[in-house]
Amino acid sequence: MITLDRLVNVLGGYGVRLCGHPGARSTWLRSVAIPDATDHHVAGDVLLAVGTSSLAEAVQWAAAAKATAVLVRPVRTGTGGESESGSGADVEREAAAIADRYGVAVLLADPAVSWSQLAGVVYGLVLESRETASGRGPTDLFALADNLADVIGGAVTIEDRHSRVLAYSRSQQAGDPARVETILGRRVPERLRELFQQQEVFARLAATDEPVFVPADAGHGLTGRMAVAVRAGRELLGSVWVSCAGPLTGAHRRALADGARTVALHLLRSRASADLERQVESDLVIRLLEGSADAATVISRLGLAPQGIRVIAVRAYTPDDRHAALLLALEQATTGFGWSRPGRSALLGDTLYTILPAERAEAARQWIAALRSELPVRVRVTAGIGAPAEAADLAAGRQEADECLALHESAEPGAAPPAYDESWDDILLRRLRAAARTGRAPARGPVSTLLRHDTRHGTRFVATLRAWLESQGDLTLAAERLAVHPNTVRNRLRKMGELGPLDLYDTRQRLAMTIMLAALEDEPRR
Repeated sequence: MITLDRLVNVLGGYGVRLCGHPGARSTWLRSVAIPDATDHHVAGDVLLAVGTSSLAEAVQWAAAAKATAVLVRPVRTGTGGESESGSGADVEREAAAIADRYGVAVLLADPAVSWSQLAGVVYGLVLESRETASGRGPTDLFALADNLADVIGGAVTIEDRHSRVLAYSRSQQAGDPARVETILGRRVPERLRELFQQQEVFARLAATDEPVFVPADAGHGLTGRMAVAVRAGRELLGSVWVSCAGPLTGAHRRALADGARTVALHLLRSRASADLERQVESDLVIRLLEGSADAATVISRLGLAPQGIRVIAVRAYTPDDRHAALLLALEQATTGFGWSRPGRSALLGDTLYTILPAERAEAARQWIAALRSELPVRVRVTAGIGAPAEAADLAAGRQEADECLALHESAEPGAAPPAYDESWDDILLRRLRAAARTGRAPARGPVSTLLRHDTRHGTRFVATLRAWLESQGDLTLAAERLAVHPNTVRNRLRKMGELGPLDLYDTRQRLAMTIMLAALEDEPRR
């Protein structure tokens, strides 16, 4: 089952618009119906109004079927592209009014799209694109896990290729502490992954379709396990694990192998539906990040408010691979398809961008932390957060996020991801330093002269000038910053004036020197 919001998101790529009854957007859809002249009791959550003569009739059919939404195609269009009842805007207003009157959401389709195409998408999404509390995946994986547990006589877990739990059986036969920890954490604990790697369990699963036995290990809270790869062709999709005291044989072994093949079919079906939505979502996000002229429409199709949204830029990598971890981050960011997650994401180059409703920067940091917690320990994650923006300003928000990302990449490990509205001064100084490194800063002038003198003679004139400027000309405070006597500061300033023009009491020159010092790489301040 999926929400109406998710259905609208995907159908939007086919020119479908949602009209009226906004309260239905979060409603779950479980069934599809088509009117039948021989059956006057058709019922379903989504009604495909095939053969209707008018909008009013279609909505009345939907109300009779107790449907949440009705998909309608205008009857026919004139030479100017207008429907029987007038312009496209008139049709949408009429649909919204009827929808609100009957309490049924109207999905208005483009007449150029065939009913067969629309029906294929709707049936595929509503009946096949299932979600679970543990993320994307068919709900009947849990039923399959229960069936396997009943047949084999052991507790079952189904995992993806990254050892994250997709489903598990209710049965606790031969269950153990390791299984409980795995289910509660929604992934195999790192210490168990290391154990399985040492025993070459993962390597054997990758190399063979035959079930692999994992012996008990009391020190890790682990009873025996039988594991089998879930594979589509040569691609490893995941694995099925059964708690057992010894290697399975006979009918139990065959049941496990057959179960793995059934799991593979479910995962492939789920992936096909998920990839469709991911592509639609990615296209819409990229349009916003590149400055779409119809930003308000695009953000609405994504199901987000048009203001108070931030762009988050994320990079993820391991020391030996800069690509796999990023793809894993994208998969995690888009897990739980539909409106069960707050952000909308796309991958551009080596950066994952997410548009997130977040007035407060801390909410964005919490999202990043949640993403990081779902990735393997070895993955390094860096991120930058743009300032709150309206839909039309998200292209600027992307630049802000990129600059904050660069700041985070140069920060100490463990530093919090910076947000533009909190770190704009650091961003400005970074821009000035970049300009200085490309030769845009003056090669001559007081600061350049003092810097060359310090380099040649080991003096501390630049540090003294910086301390004096930051102290607003207060000799005592500047001396405290430098840990010297005020007379030392006074003497240095006098000698600095002898090297060239240095008017410390000209406000414009003081401002220019402050900017120049800020543009330079940080110098010692003592």
